[in-house]
Amino acid sequence: MPKMKSHRGAAKRFSRTGSGKFKRNKANRNHILTNKSTKRKRQYRGSEEVAAADTNRMEKLLPYS
Repeated sequence: MPKMKSHRGAAKRFSRTGSGKFKRNKANRNHILTNKSTKRKRQYRGSEEVAAADTNRMEKLLPYS
C-alpha cells in the first residue's frame, strides 16, 4: 500500500501539538483592519486548539503529522 498524501492546504494551516491535539490560527486578522477595534484585533492574536468535533477530519487530512 502506498503512503497517503497530506492535504497540503491543511498542512500549511494546522499543526500538531505535543499532546496530539491540533493547533490553528484565529481568523479575521488579514484585511480591512481599519474598521476593527484594537481590542478585537488583539484578541485575534495567537493560536487556538481545533474543536474536538473537527479532530476526526483533521486526522484524515494530516495522516502523518
